[in-house]
Amino acid sequence: MLKDITLGQYFPGDSAIHRMDPRMKLILTIVYIVGVFMVSNLPGYLLALAFLYLVVRISGIQFSYLVKGVKPLRFIILFTFVLNLFFVQGETPILSLGFFTLTKEALDNAIYFALRLVFLVMGTSVLTLTTSPVQLTDGLERLMRPLQRFHFPAHELAMMMTIALRFIPTLLEETDKIQKAQMARGADFESGNLIARAKAMIPLLVPLFVSAFRRANDLAMAMEARCYRGGDHRTRLRELKYTKLDAIGALAMAAFLFVVVLEGRLLG
Repeated sequence: MLKDITLGQYFPGDSAIHRMDPRMKLILTIVYIVGVFMVSNLPGYLLALAFLYLVVRISGIQFSYLVKGVKPLRFIILFTFVLNLFFVQGETPILSLGFFTLTKEALDNAIYFALRLVFLVMGTSVLTLTTSPVQLTDGLERLMRPLQRFHFPAHELAMMMTIALRFIPTLLEETDKIQKAQMARGADFESGNLIARAKAMIPLLVPLFVSAFRRANDLAMAMEARCYRGGDHRTRLRELKYTKLDAIGALAMAAFLFVVVLEGRLLG
């Protein structure tokens, strides 16, 4: 399950999506998520899925690999689905079981929220899979640069976010190694009740935290050894420039938003 998480991983390539400016990819990802949250019916989600599938095919990434990244979050998605069934009020009852009454509005809302979480994870995974950590840092910093007038630490925040994102697959790999080592020594992480499973996680969490702090310390020492002093007077090997690919991507996203809004008004 741990290896199925795609968020934070980078898939090298030379596709049109890979060559786009990271600033534009960040903006288009946010716009896509906003567009998904604007959808309020199943045809709209099919449209969002078709658009995402087209982008994934252009990027050269297998769509099944992207779907695998949603599997580790299935419990959160299921919990959100059930939560909406119980706490969303409606006027059209479908099923009544004593104190619980399932309504059409609650069922629709539960389905839509679950789909939004799925598209949120998949859309963000496309960004990280097609953008290297260095490009992602530069893109975040350039987008937040106007805030530096108000003494906002744009470079430091971008660096922290990128390092945290980049450490996700590293820590997952470390977790998998520690878990296999503990299982080889007789540890059992699957049997027993909830309390027993929680206690069984202690031999896994303690070395994981020790390893995480050790990696953080090694990274800090490496940055100090290279005289890292933040973003002041920092130069870049490759300057970010918008190209025709970014304009095409912006037009495609604008067309997607237009169709989503039009479809929502026609079927809403």
